[in-house]
Amino acid sequence: MQTVPSTEQKPDNNLENPSAKKTAVAKITLDVGGMKCAGCVRSVERQLSQYPGIVNVCVNLATEVAVVESEIGVVDAEALAKHLTVGGFPTQPRVPHGKAKDVEEKRDKHSLAYRKEMDSALSQLIVAGLLLLLSTLGHFGNILDRLVPGLNNIWFHCGLATIALLIPGRSIIVDGWLGLRRNAPNMNTLIGLGTVTAYTASIVALLFPKMGWECFFDEPVMMLGFILLGKTLEQQARTRAASAFKSLLALQPQVARLIGKSKSEIAPSDSSLPNPFSNGVVEIPAEQVRIGEWLQVLPGEKIPVDGEVVYGQTTVDESMLTGEVIPIIKQPGDGVTAGTINQSGAIAIAATRIGSDTTLAQIIALVEAAQTRKAPVQKLADTVAGYFTYFVLSASLLTFLFWYFCGTHIWSDVVLNVSLTATSPMGHLHEYSQSQIPTLQSPFLLSLKLAIAVMVVACPCALGLATPTAILVGTAMSAERGLLIKGGDVLETIHKLDTIVFDKTGTLTTGKPTVTDCIVLTEDMELEEGGEKNSLLAAQFTSQSLLEIAASVEKGTCHPLATAIQNAAQTQHLFTEELTEELTEKLTQELTIPEAVNFHTEPGLGVSALVDGKSVLLGNSDWLSWHGVVMGDTGITKAQELANEGKTIVYIAVSGRLVGIIAVSDSLRPEAKTTIEKLRQMGLRVMILSGDRIEAATTIAKQLDIDSHNVIAGVPPTKKAATIQMLQDDKGKNLKSIVAMVGDGINDAPALSQADVGIAMHSGTDVAMETAGIILMRDRLTDVVESIRLSRATFNKIRQNLFWAFAYNTIGIPLAAGILLPNFGFVLNPASAAALMAFSSVSVVTNSLLLRRVVSPN
Repeated sequence: MQTVPSTEQKPDNNLENPSAKKTAVAKITLDVGGMKCAGCVRSVERQLSQYPGIVNVCVNLATEVAVVESEIGVVDAEALAKHLTVGGFPTQPRVPHGKAKDVEEKRDKHSLAYRKEMDSALSQLIVAGLLLLLSTLGHFGNILDRLVPGLNNIWFHCGLATIALLIPGRSIIVDGWLGLRRNAPNMNTLIGLGTVTAYTASIVALLFPKMGWECFFDEPVMMLGFILLGKTLEQQARTRAASAFKSLLALQPQVARLIGKSKSEIAPSDSSLPNPFSNGVVEIPAEQVRIGEWLQVLPGEKIPVDGEVVYGQTTVDESMLTGEVIPIIKQPGDGVTAGTINQSGAIAIAATRIGSDTTLAQIIALVEAAQTRKAPVQKLADTVAGYFTYFVLSASLLTFLFWYFCGTHIWSDVVLNVSLTATSPMGHLHEYSQSQIPTLQSPFLLSLKLAIAVMVVACPCALGLATPTAILVGTAMSAERGLLIKGGDVLETIHKLDTIVFDKTGTLTTGKPTVTDCIVLTEDMELEEGGEKNSLLAAQFTSQSLLEIAASVEKGTCHPLATAIQNAAQTQHLFTEELTEELTEKLTQELTIPEAVNFHTEPGLGVSALVDGKSVLLGNSDWLSWHGVVMGDTGITKAQELANEGKTIVYIAVSGRLVGIIAVSDSLRPEAKTTIEKLRQMGLRVMILSGDRIEAATTIAKQLDIDSHNVIAGVPPTKKAATIQMLQDDKGKNLKSIVAMVGDGINDAPALSQADVGIAMHSGTDVAMETAGIILMRDRLTDVVESIRLSRATFNKIRQNLFWAFAYNTIGIPLAAGILLPNFGFVLNPASAAALMAFSSVSVVTNSLLLRRVVSPN
């Protein structure tokens, strides 16, 4: 076990917010249209980066969103959107989440845009499919010519190819040309060049038959057919990938039922509480609800805002936010969350958080933000993808030049052999085979077809979609299960994780400590001032009076230990509103309760205040030592005995003298031991980091079978971040441990920020959830295991997608370039290359969708 020695210097009460050092920037979110592949992403990033005042840019192909960080007050969102639109990518500023009407409009707009896009794609696919069918029937012209005259005519196939380019292929060719003109070639540029080149060569062969070239009008028809089929399948797969996120958007209710009665008019504690619904209910848009207003929620309806139940009792389905399938009973005083479903009874709630402040709005914002945080592994993919189209165009040109000037001369028998079976331009088109090259008549056509195949087989889309689709599926699905993972960088770090550190209080324990002992160290001490004994502090100390003093001082704090002491005092009726007549008389005549003033709290150490003019200190031994309080032998002995039982010790000093000890015990979470065991099975080193005494931390560690050398105790909040850094550096100069910190954010927010991955319990503080990389919405310790398991599975999908994308292009491009042609006579004709390219994009998105099977709930 390890401890951090106490310091003689005054602790720093100003804990820095980790984000405070960052330069203040404004974030602008843009919905960007027209992005087809990774080349488009690079073009958008370049245009945004060159805009004055832009600090950082992140573009996501899967969600078609760009997030821009700019200098505050320098960049106008509308102007920036117009700049991108002029550059060829239709763009609009993102509507903030939180306003139900805006969310509904955005959802309807996205739905309409998707339907239009799918209708257009399907119509193009149907036309291309029909043309492909007719083109294929042309291969059986000798058989079907009697039934359908003209199938065997070359002009018929020329017409099919012309229609294919003008109708289903027009949008692809135009978009590809615009991208090339903007110096931002994309996937459509490659497809457009390939189809137009094949069509042009066939037209030349048709018009000038003496050149001896072959007509291959089937090629552009087949290429466009396969490409459009792949695009349609890819779009459907991408829609399925985004379905989990869209389901979150759909949770936001649009209407609220406003009750015509305020909270001040009805006291919920009144046993004769009238039905508030009798005062009239008016339907209003959910975004118009104000904090404090009462709302009616009927069975089967979604709760419109975060609130508190003030009337009625019901059960609420929270599964869509937390993954918890069992309905939760809600009574007056219980909190409810926007988007959850009221099941069994009509209730009235008082709005506590509205608009973008609701839990649902924050979850949606976090999931969206996660799409813009890229994993470091994606940097390589983005770098390659950004220049990929240029590389493919160069490879295509080099392929043509090599085969035309060198290859056909070195392996002249290749052209010679296939030329023996060449057909006349006016005859039937060549037969296709998966393993044999098409009929060719010249070195030029062979070189040209190989160059076209290289352009068409390359798939920048697979590279561009490999990471964002997996992150989209993984983060949105985790949100459905109550796990908020903030981005791809978190996923990659989790994959490398080797150490996980738990805070003790409120994380491994329930965070609901209770007072077990209150020991008076001075039996007959009287505190005198001017010889008078007119106050509580002049009275004889008892366990009751010690709790009274402690509870008075702890009124100024919100720490779990403070809550435990105040609860203990309330149990003894010292702070209840309803006192017995005997106790009231006693308190009035003998022990008038004083008020504490001048509160001062030192996180992780203690609190001080003035009670009836006397200085009172509550805290640990370091806190008292710094204030010069001498710890007597009796106090040290008593404290050690209680600490050996695993209890937390709170010392009480009055006017510089130690007068008592309060012992507090916090029970272990029931799922803690199972969680620790599963983490060990995952190969992780599990540690405890606590500001409590060694004895208390060790007691918890023993119950969890954690070795004593993995326990670090006695660490004040100001040193927890440094302790995490020490663990990160413990492998040596050139090696670094990857450390995760799990806490509730009470005094450990800096440590969560310092850790490679911070995991915050939802019951913790806002600053903890701001600095953490993962938030556990269900406040359940077993979700630590689930979040790591899901993160690892998602990152594995990213690696699989990237491997496939790189491997496909690494193998496909050389094959298309004819690397196997000299020795094996194998080459990919352009149509087959197009089919492979379409399959590559679809396979990447489909593989991401398999996450739902890999990480299905237990």
